[in-house]
Amino acid sequence: KVMINLVLKNLLSFKTQNDNHSEITVKDKKSNFFVNIFNIQYKYIKTQHTWHLVDPSPWPLVAALAAFFMTSGGVLYMQNFLGGGQLLVTGFILLLYVMFTWWRDIVREATYEDQHTFSVQRGLRLGMVLFIVSEIMFFFAFFWAFFHSSLSPTFNIGGIWPPESIVTIETFGIPLTNTVILLSSGATVTWAHHALIVRAKKHALISLILTIILAAIFTFLQGLEYVEAPFTITDSVFGSCFYMATGFHGFHVFVGTCTLMVSLIRLIFNHFTNTHHFGFESAAWYWHFVDVVWLFLFITVYWWRSEEHSLNSSHITISYAVFCLKKKKKK
Repeated sequence: KVMINLVLKNLLSFKTQNDNHSEITVKDKKSNFFVNIFNIQYKYIKTQHTWHLVDPSPWPLVAALAAFFMTSGGVLYMQNFLGGGQLLVTGFILLLYVMFTWWRDIVREATYEDQHTFSVQRGLRLGMVLFIVSEIMFFFAFFWAFFHSSLSPTFNIGGIWPPESIVTIETFGIPLTNTVILLSSGATVTWAHHALIVRAKKHALISLILTIILAAIFTFLQGLEYVEAPFTITDSVFGSCFYMATGFHGFHVFVGTCTLMVSLIRLIFNHFTNTHHFGFESAAWYWHFVDVVWLFLFITVYWWRSEEHSLNSSHITISYAVFCLKKKKKK
């Protein structure tokens, strides 16, 4: 009897252990099933690399349409076509909307989703550098057109530069004032950058606000200069080169001011750290690019080829003839 009781007891204990093990296995399978579903559904949140695979976005296409509306509307408006001004304004408003929504998405990815790792920031820096290089080529085309027309003026404009009918803008008036203002804004934005690096938020806020104020003053004075200018964009090639170069520079100043305002708002909400602030850094790079372009514009368009510094084409011809005669005598 004792042996039979021991055998039955062992069998019962083995059965209860198997039952408990089967219950644990079923629970583990259920929990693993839900974990797998969660991992599959939110797989894009946890990746095994440091790069950011961006989600599909409609804003590149909408931005391209807005730019197309702006350029087409501007051309139609200049040619006095009906509806050209409305198309220009529509494209401009649509571009502002895209700037807001696209920046909102990027700020969300960088700040709340923590997608902008150091590897991603390295790629963003390279992209910003290439963008600034493309902008340099853009303005290089305007300088090329200006020098092509000024160094060898044709008989259609009187053989001199500026053309005989053009009264140029005084160099040491609004242009010189704007130069001082824009260079000062470059100094203040550098101050803000260094203050952000050393965690001096108060200094960063003050300097960034000063930069935006100086940018607004520059834009106001540039508009005042356009209103009081003695020539228009239709006054020969001089007017075309002047307004295309300075006008696009003014548009870049406006875009740079918008980026600085966004950086100011993000700085107020503590989105930046001393090592994670590429949004502001890219805006500062862009602003320094705007400064350098204005220096070239001031030296060439306003000062070098102003009325008192203009060179008559006959003087150039005489100088070239003298050079050729000296060369022949040496031979």
